[in-house]
Amino acid sequence: MYQITVSPEIKLACPHFEGVAIYAKVKNCSYSAELWNEINIFTEQLTSDTRLEEIKSQPAIAATREAYKRCGKDPGRYRPSAEALRRRLMRGIPLYQIDTLVDLINLVSLRTGYSIGGFDADKIDGLQLELGIGKAEEPFEGIGRGVLNIEGLPVYRDSLGGIGTPTSDNERTKMDLDTVHILAIVNGYSGSEGLKEAAEMIQTLLINYAESDGGEVLYFK
Repeated sequence: MYQITVSPEIKLACPHFEGVAIYAKVKNCSYSAELWNEINIFTEQLTSDTRLEEIKSQPAIAATREAYKRCGKDPGRYRPSAEALRRRLMRGIPLYQIDTLVDLINLVSLRTGYSIGGFDADKIDGLQLELGIGKAEEPFEGIGRGVLNIEGLPVYRDSLGGIGTPTSDNERTKMDLDTVHILAIVNGYSGSEGLKEAAEMIQTLLINYAESDGGEVLYFK
């Protein structure tokens, strides 16, 4: 299992931060009709029960936005992924369909408000990750976004550099149809409340849709 540490700069800026990681063996596929039935049910519920202006006050999203401000980033310009996904649905734009692993991580992010990193574990360099703050001109290629300015963003780094932020993960470690081991990281900038439930949600979806046994769970802070 990975060792994940939190840098002193994150602890200073975000003293309540706690995280949980799930490492599991999986089998990906391009599309799961049953998973998309769950996604469509949630989409209908969200769009009927929520107003667009309420999204940024959802507890996990609000805590991530505050973390951005404390680390030096404007959350209005660089939105946390969970907020961006919810706003997309509220504007009547369907959730993009990528593959089952990406889709199920997006569903958990939508349900919980957590911005969740989903990585192909075999593409991570080494077994140690650290959560820090992005530096000026630090190289980072966001998935489908090109070069991303991560200065002031919380960022997980392996021995080669950044692999994930709450706004976007890195192309270098992204999941695809050949992924056989997933590392999913849930970022609790408001503390531990809700982390266990989010981890269990990920495990359940991996069992149901990715031929997994649910894998191992690691809490860190």
